Amino acid sequence: MFTIRKATNKDVKKLTEVGKKAFYLPHKDAIPKHIMDVYLKENFNEENIIAEINNKNFEYRLLYVDDTLAGFSKIILNQKNENINLENVTKMERLYLVEDFFGKGLGKELFKYNLDFIQKENQKGIWLYVWIKNFRAIDFYKKVGFKKIASYDFPISATETRPNYLLFLEF
Repeated sequence: MFTIRKATNKDVKKLTEVGKKAFYLPHKDAIPKHIMDVYLKENFNEENIIAEINNKNFEYRLLYVDDTLAGFSKIILNQKNENINLENVTKMERLYLVEDFFGKGLGKELFKYNLDFIQKENQKGIWLYVWIKNFRAIDFYKKVGFKKIASYDFPISATETRPNYLLFLEF
């Protein structure tokens, strides 16, 4: 049994832990440890997560299996992209699952939950960046209908980027 709900400030500690684990897993062999440590510290710290949860433009949704946080999503409504010629599109910055919950259809459920939400908000599509070597994620996104429309150099540090695809799903 799983549940999905909106994140609150009480969830910050668990969110930072799951975020670090979920980002680390597909990138651990590609990003040098000293750069990874800084990236995780800067992007998954409690101050940042609290600020984002309290920002009305960000939507965090938590996926629980029983009492365990199995994953979460972060979307930003009305987030334009220079490669998409539509208004009212959503950026999905995170759709993360803890490895123990892979292969159970939970990512698809969380994604469907977000799709329903953004369609009710009159969005015309959803876009995201995904690292070109994150094959599990790319496969998932293709299965739910995303198309590659561009490439993007995702900054990992002041001196390093990782090649990403820009994927888009229009409704």
